[in-house]
Amino acid sequence: MLVRAITAPVLRRWCRGRRGAAAACFPLGRALLGVRGAEAAVFLQGLLTNDVMQLVAAGDSPPALYAHALNVQGRCLYDVILYRLHGSTAEEPHILLECDSSVLDSIQKHLKLYKIRRKVTITPCPELSLWAVIPGEQPGDASSLPKSAHPALLLTPDPRAEVMGWRLIAKKGANLSEIIPGSQIGDVQDYHRHRYKQGIPEGVKDLPPGVALPLESNLAFMNGISFTKGCYIGQELTARTHHMGVIRKRLLPVSFPEPPPSSGIPAGSDILTESGKRAGKFRAGQGELGIALLRLAHTKEPLCIQLAGDTVRLRASTPQWWPKAAAK
Repeated sequence: MLVRAITAPVLRRWCRGRRGAAAACFPLGRALLGVRGAEAAVFLQGLLTNDVMQLVAAGDSPPALYAHALNVQGRCLYDVILYRLHGSTAEEPHILLECDSSVLDSIQKHLKLYKIRRKVTITPCPELSLWAVIPGEQPGDASSLPKSAHPALLLTPDPRAEVMGWRLIAKKGANLSEIIPGSQIGDVQDYHRHRYKQGIPEGVKDLPPGVALPLESNLAFMNGISFTKGCYIGQELTARTHHMGVIRKRLLPVSFPEPPPSSGIPAGSDILTESGKRAGKFRAGQGELGIALLRLAHTKEPLCIQLAGDTVRLRASTPQWWPKAAAK
């Protein structure tokens, strides 16, 4: 496997940028697929919403991209993050694809369906582990950084939003304290709570396959789509919606002032205004935080969910990381 190991100077710059804050490393249950070969980027270009050719462009190409794979109706099938593992354009393109582990078999079949005679190999990478790295508030020690960080294959900013910190890919069993000194291993449930607080969807619970629409899911806000690239599956509806400039519903973070029922809020529960108008649907959550698809006209109103005769109250908020024009 071609890998691009991060170096100590990169880590030092990162730690200085975090003002010495300690980082929490969250083990993610997402799967990784290696897509490798001379036509790897061209192959993915026709299947994903973002401009994958950036990963093989000469010059300052990004280390990671966010994207969705859509069906022919323009609805989301898979949310993915792509990582560039080849070091230069002279090397064979090697792209790592991160996806929800529950759809690993499905996405492999999807890719192989369109592979045809492309010079590409698609291989699961169970020997690798994926981590979310989110800076904390406790001071950390950057002085013990290693001279080299061989256990890590890639440490890169999360391409979706700055509030999501960094993505780390390492060999399974690697010692995280050697890669990011002073870091602590966190509870993955806290990672999901952080996601929901920021309104970041991830996986099939937040983005039901064949149901979620990319622009309603804030794909453009999360740097996950190119409106200037060539054709890809599902492009027609997405491009038309974008050029019309009318998006009436969006995924938004929601919170419950009172603890929700211990059994949780069922996915797809109707969210109502006080007057009983349908405002949207609940998608998923963790504790008192969640994410919901809401009509923008009702986001500032008191909202509720009727559940087995009980009224569960909730409120929506607009993430601070959104573009200012979208927050109005």
